[in-house]
Amino acid sequence: MSPGCRQVCALALCCALAVASACGRKRVALPSGTGVPAPDAVSAYQTAVQECRNVRTIPATLSLSGRVGSTRLRGDVDAAFEAPDKVRLEGRPPLGRPIFILVANGPKATLLLPRDNRVLRNAATADIVNALVGLQLGGDDLRALVSGCGFGAVEPSGGRSYSGGWIAVDVDGATTYLRQIDGRWRVAAAARPPVTVLYSTFTNGRPSAITLQSSSAPPADVTVRLSDVSTNTKLEPAVFELTVPPGSEPLTLEELRRAGPLGGR
Repeated sequence: MSPGCRQVCALALCCALAVASACGRKRVALPSGTGVPAPDAVSAYQTAVQECRNVRTIPATLSLSGRVGSTRLRGDVDAAFEAPDKVRLEGRPPLGRPIFILVANGPKATLLLPRDNRVLRNAATADIVNALVGLQLGGDDLRALVSGCGFGAVEPSGGRSYSGGWIAVDVDGATTYLRQIDGRWRVAAAARPPVTVLYSTFTNGRPSAITLQSSSAPPADVTVRLSDVSTNTKLEPAVFELTVPPGSEPLTLEELRRAGPLGGR
């Protein structure tokens, strides 16, 4: 992979997927230990996810800031998600062509790097995400994170309470943390190692700022501020279509993997 492609892939990594995969040196202080059985955990969880679990579509602008390894991150991504696994992520610089476009219309995705004239076709969304950031996250994961449901809303298998008003529930391989915010239970954080998600600010009952952290290398700590958010609005099919310019050179998943996180160490 050329140095230019590495740089573009690096920015694609930072911008596109910080939504679902950031990590950092300063860790979110979440409850630990066994806790105390919480008889009201299931009802609290159902209250917390009653809105986000019904989000089918969600377009938004994602404004990113923070660090991935030693690299400072700042930029905007135009994003759109539709259940179950449709995704569009478009890195938007202040001027000029997009830095990257990632489109999935089902389990397979296409990654286009317009400035480098490279394209990766017909690869699993989760595999592209994993090649870029070392995290196996598909379209459903990304939509759940942005909508405020952590790693997804399903029936919890157990719950416990901690000091400080925290309740933790086990949800399909992840732990979802609940707190009373503005007088009602809300999803305040979620953890599925190595990724931790913290919802730090709410506007009109929905998260407007998300901190994403992970212990995988390189460490990163990214804040995502959401704006221009709407939910369950009709998205045209063209949103999840991508026209690849003639002459674009193929990019393989293995090239992305060999480049490593941030397009090269």
